[in-house]
Amino acid sequence: MIDPYLPDHGDPGYHTEHYDLELDYRIAAGRLSGRATVTAVARTALSRFTLDLGAFRVARVQLNGRPVRFAHRGHRLTVFGKVAAGRSFTVDVRYVGNPEPIRTREWGEVGWDQLSDGVLVASQPVGAPSWFPCNDHPSDKATYRISVTTASPYHVVANGNLIDGRVGASTTTWVYEQTEPMASYLATVQIGRYEVVEQADERVPIRAVLPSRLAPGFAHDFGRQTEMMVAFERMFGPYPFGWYTVVVTDDDLDIPIEAQGLSIFGANHVDGHRGAENLVAHELAHQWFGNSLTVAGWQHIWLNEGMATYAEWLWSQASGGRHADDLARTAWLKLAKQPQDLILADPGVQRIFDDRVYQRGALAIHSFRLLLGESAFFTMLREWTSSNKYGTVTTDAFTALVQNHSPRPLADDFAAWLYQARLPELP
Repeated sequence: MIDPYLPDHGDPGYHTEHYDLELDYRIAAGRLSGRATVTAVARTALSRFTLDLGAFRVARVQLNGRPVRFAHRGHRLTVFGKVAAGRSFTVDVRYVGNPEPIRTREWGEVGWDQLSDGVLVASQPVGAPSWFPCNDHPSDKATYRISVTTASPYHVVANGNLIDGRVGASTTTWVYEQTEPMASYLATVQIGRYEVVEQADERVPIRAVLPSRLAPGFAHDFGRQTEMMVAFERMFGPYPFGWYTVVVTDDDLDIPIEAQGLSIFGANHVDGHRGAENLVAHELAHQWFGNSLTVAGWQHIWLNEGMATYAEWLWSQASGGRHADDLARTAWLKLAKQPQDLILADPGVQRIFDDRVYQRGALAIHSFRLLLGESAFFTMLREWTSSNKYGTVTTDAFTALVQNHSPRPLADDFAAWLYQARLPELP
């Protein structure tokens, strides 16, 4: 389970089953007091194990209810205690501090970040330790209970269903439960002076959480989400979660952010002209490709971003815009002028968010559509999402499924699109 791209994150010695997070956040001071109870199962006999946790003061660690020794250096919390292979165990961590984003050489700062009046959490790929102790590996998926107490004028959004809310003298506690397994990088908390707007949908509840001043523009710019949901369910299979939430912050954001069951946009994405509708489609598609189906390692990132980018093209065609084939050929001409030095199925850690991974990934998907034909392609996609629902996926598993739906061998096509740097011709 050690990720070749990020070997200093995650511990392969155990699998996490559940996180119970109790957070108290003081907005004015930027102070977070946390208690994390982590339930896991040992894969091998353990005498010590690690959790990923950023710049906090750890007050106490308990293993199965008893205090144990620990060491906290950098973003690694080492817990000393014996656990037999195959045994379930519980770790309780008390910590406090001013959460800071995780600084990376490749992607800048990721994780917990203060807005001008609130909080945004964008953890992909290694930002989760900025706010809670975790086994920070995309394949280690668990259920969550997230409780956040903060000042009452603020609205809190986290993953899952809001199951409880308790109002005190000056604070409110919000309790969310995420029952479908989730990778740590997809866990999130959003805090702001927001109101909730419901969008009617026959099957999947869709809601928006945003500043009241943006509500009129949002109704227009995001108004076709229900149609998107219907189109994507037809193409990808049933929506994998019980609801979908869009958060719009009062601040501008360079790009939208995905999390499980929700997406986060900036105020600049509400422009009155549906100028970000391709991004609206992209983030919704991530609920299938990235959230329900999560990559087993970061080298497979094209499976997330290529499919979400291709969903933009599919939505354009479905909504009466440019045809996916036209968009693919435009993207091919653009990529052909760029350096031919990226291996899509193994781009390297510094390039996992390179735009060529997104565009060439979408082109690879389109090429498989052309090779399989319409009926077989969408049958394959629906099988992909159903057979791997809430699990982890790899490039090899995807190509094996594509081959199963093809009447002729595709080894040369897979090699050209996924394992060779030179951009191949579209079929």
